[in-house]
Amino acid sequence: MPGFAITSLTLSHFRSHRAARLAFDGRPVAILGANGAGKTNVLEAVSLLSPGRGLRRAEAADLSRRPEGMGWKVRADVRGVTAAHEVETWAEPGEGRSVRIDGKAATQGALGRVMRILWLVPAMDRLWIEAAEGRRRFLDRMTLSFAPDHAEAVLGYERAMRDRNRLLKDQVSDARWYGVLEGQMADAAAAIMANRAVAVARLMAAQGAETAFPAADLAIIGSEDGADLPGIWAATRARDMAAGRTLAGPHRADLAAVYRAKGVDAAQCSTGEQKALLISLILSNARALAQGLGATPVLLLDEVAAHLDAGRRAALYDEICALGCQAIMTGTEAALFDTLGARGQMFWVSDDGAGSQVVAQ
Repeated sequence: MPGFAITSLTLSHFRSHRAARLAFDGRPVAILGANGAGKTNVLEAVSLLSPGRGLRRAEAADLSRRPEGMGWKVRADVRGVTAAHEVETWAEPGEGRSVRIDGKAATQGALGRVMRILWLVPAMDRLWIEAAEGRRRFLDRMTLSFAPDHAEAVLGYERAMRDRNRLLKDQVSDARWYGVLEGQMADAAAAIMANRAVAVARLMAAQGAETAFPAADLAIIGSEDGADLPGIWAATRARDMAAGRTLAGPHRADLAAVYRAKGVDAAQCSTGEQKALLISLILSNARALAQGLGATPVLLLDEVAAHLDAGRRAALYDEICALGCQAIMTGTEAALFDTLGARGQMFWVSDDGAGSQVVAQ
C-alpha cells in the first residue's frame, strides 16, 4: 500500500551536517554509524517536516551547525496522499522557523496536511513511568496524524492559556478579561478533546490480534472531558491565581495504557514490555491511517533495533514491510538489519572531524 514518503532530503548547515543529500526509493531505510556520527540528526531533520519542534523539541537556533551559526535549512521532496510536494523549512540567525510548501510561504500547521510523521526515540523508553507531559505529546503526535488541524487547536489553546496565566500571575481580577480568554480556550479544548478521543478509538480498533508486539487498552484521563470548562475556570480563578497557572483543562490530560494480555498497567511492565507497547501503538497508528486514508505515515525509529531481541527485530521489519511504511531507522551495526536485507536501503554516516558525511550503500 502506498503511503506518505520522502523521496529526497537535503540538509544545509543542520546540526553536524554541513551539507547532505539522501535519495530514498520508498523502502524502509537503515542509517548506520557510530554513536555521535550524526545519524539522529538526519531523523530530526525529517521530523521538522511536520508541525512542532521536532523529535528533540529543540529551539530553532540550536539546530544551526557550529561554529558557523549561519542558520540552517532542510529541503525535501515528499509524496502525499494525492500529490507530490516540495517542502522547505529553515531558520536564519536570530529568527524563528519558516516553512515553504511548493514555493509558497506556509504555516507549520500546513505541514500536517502534507506529511504524516511519527517517531520513537530512546528518550521515550521511560514514557510510561515519567511525567504525564511526555505521554500527552505522544498522544497529540498520534492525534495529529488523524486530524491535521489538531496542531492549530493545541496552539490556539496554549496561546490563550498563556495569556490567562499572565493575568493570574499579575493578580488581575477583572472577570471580563478572563471571560474572553476562557471562551477561546473552551472552543479549542473541545476540538482537542474530540480529536484525542477519535485517535484513541482508532488506535484501539487497529490493534487487532496480538502479534510480537502486545496490544494495549488505552484511556485518556484527567482532561475533564464533557465538563463545563468555562464554569470550572471561573470557579477556580482564586486557586489558579494562587498557583500562578491554570490547573484544569486538556493540558492536564494523561494517556493510560494497560498491557491487554496480562491486565497490567504499562508503568508496572518490564522495560522490554514498555518498549514493545510503544512500538505496538506506532504500528497500530500506521494501520489505522492505512484503513482510513489509504496511506501510511513515515516512521522515525531511532536506535529501535538495539533494544529488541532478534525475533522482535524480524517481526518489526516484517510488519513495516507488510504495511508499506517508509520507516527511517538508525543503528550502530549492519547486523541489526540483517533480516531486513534487500527490502531496505542502507546509508552510512561518519564524522571525519569536519562534520558528518552520508554515503549510500
